[in-house]
Amino acid sequence: MDVRVGDVLRLKKKHPCGSYEWEVLRIGADFRLKCCGCSHQIMSSRKQIEKNIKEIIR
Repeated sequence: MDVRVGDVLRLKKKHPCGSYEWEVLRIGADFRLKCCGCSHQIMSSRKQIEKNIKEIIR
C-alpha cells in the first residue's frame, strides 16, 4: 500500500462526526490520522488502517 504523509484516505466506516475522510499525519508501525470533519486525531495500527482503506484521495 502506497500511503504517504499528507494523503487523505477514505475509510470504510465513518467517524461519529459523519466524515469518512482522514488525513495522514504520521506513518510507521502505526498511523496517526486526523479527521477531516472535526480535526480529531487518532493513532491506530498499520494493519487495521490498511484493512479499512476504501481509497486514497490525494
